[in-house]
Amino acid sequence: MPLRVYNTLTGSKEEFVPINPGKVGMYVCGVTVYDHCHIGHARANVVFDMIYRHLRSKGLEVTYVRNYTDIDDKIINRANRDGVPYNEISERFIKEFDNDMARLMLQLPTFQPKATEHIPEIIALVQTLIDKGFAYQSGSDVFYRVDRFEGYLKLSKRNLEDMQAGARIDVDERKEHPMDFALWKGAKPGEPHWESPWGQGRPGWHIECSAMSTKFLGETLDIHGGGKDLIFPHHENEIAQSEAASGKPFVKYWLHNGFVNINSEKMSKSLGNFFTIKEILESYDAEVLRFFLLSAHYRSPIDFSDQNLKEAELGLERIYKALAGIDERLASGANTPADADNAEFVEKVAGFAGRFGDAMDDDFNTALALGHLFDLVRVINRELPTASTGLLEQAKAEVAKMAAVLGICDSVPAAFLQRMKDRKTSDMEMSAEEIEALIAERAEARKAKNFKRGDEIRDLLLEKNIVLLDSAQGTTWKVK
Repeated sequence: MPLRVYNTLTGSKEEFVPINPGKVGMYVCGVTVYDHCHIGHARANVVFDMIYRHLRSKGLEVTYVRNYTDIDDKIINRANRDGVPYNEISERFIKEFDNDMARLMLQLPTFQPKATEHIPEIIALVQTLIDKGFAYQSGSDVFYRVDRFEGYLKLSKRNLEDMQAGARIDVDERKEHPMDFALWKGAKPGEPHWESPWGQGRPGWHIECSAMSTKFLGETLDIHGGGKDLIFPHHENEIAQSEAASGKPFVKYWLHNGFVNINSEKMSKSLGNFFTIKEILESYDAEVLRFFLLSAHYRSPIDFSDQNLKEAELGLERIYKALAGIDERLASGANTPADADNAEFVEKVAGFAGRFGDAMDDDFNTALALGHLFDLVRVINRELPTASTGLLEQAKAEVAKMAAVLGICDSVPAAFLQRMKDRKTSDMEMSAEEIEALIAERAEARKAKNFKRGDEIRDLLLEKNIVLLDSAQGTTWKVK
């Protein structure tokens, strides 16, 4: 089936047809680098990394641009508070952001421009808007005339008059209209600044994305993405600036990811339920967090909680255990039947792969795609003892292809499972070595028909939340 995406601009799913056949230009708003990234940043970036991966898996050549806002009021305020230059703050948190994203296994975008490296392009765009009558200078500031652009608020589906009537906006004598927004801000004493035709100053927030996206991707982009919180005012203002300057549509498909709730409540610093990526990764594996963020459809809200993270951990372990089972079976060198004897298995593997692709082509429905991946895992577990070596390798390859689109299961299965076991036992009273020693003692007791001691060891471990799993191959254990 063809790829279909939900376009915020039209409010409907549409078949995705790139402007230039075989090529895609995608711009995603990055972070303002003044502090550590939180779980909301993690979701947006994981979502668009998944979209990037899926587009490339379909053979499309994707130019992916994600910016850094490295000059802003928040950065300046943080620098003043810490008593350091503004760029020391921005460079520090760019490095922190890059580290967080690497841990979440994001692929690098094609370009990662910084606002401060594109001041000439920003000034040129502002001048074009002034020349066309869409912007005006007021002192050393430059503002955009929102009532001059006929399509203003077409993305957010709002009404300018209703917004003005319902808004509590302080009177700003510099503005012609209370909803006009700054393209260029005149420098205040002690602030970082650049020379411009309107005096010393710095760019407003919205103009940087218009300037950088069109520099790298042209006047019309295939995809522009970000969180739903950016629809208004940021993306709405980008449209107004860009289309007023070029006279062309700015973006063909607008994609926005949903919000993250914390224990069913909106995330907020004031509510005390605000978590940084760094804090979360102290308790959970980064791949588990990524898996969790993809477990819901990207446009839906997702509820962050310990319970949901633990369920994600179990789900990811299920996939890794199936892959580990294949590895063990292949390493054993056991005799296997001919591939022809497993025709039904071949058909099932191909079917799950096809359904996975269809789910991803339906507006990147990762929740449904993961369901198909789990269905394949169940078949693998059932067929593992009798499937041929060739078919097991084929099944493993299909799982790897699906997982690569989601950006998961890139670790050696046995190593990942050991990592999970080590993490779970790190806070326990008993070490893995002690557990294994008790399991060995239990085996000897059972061999000597001392079943009472065997049961005592089992119950002792259960009190420590260690569950024993007996099988024909021996005894293994897991944390309850």
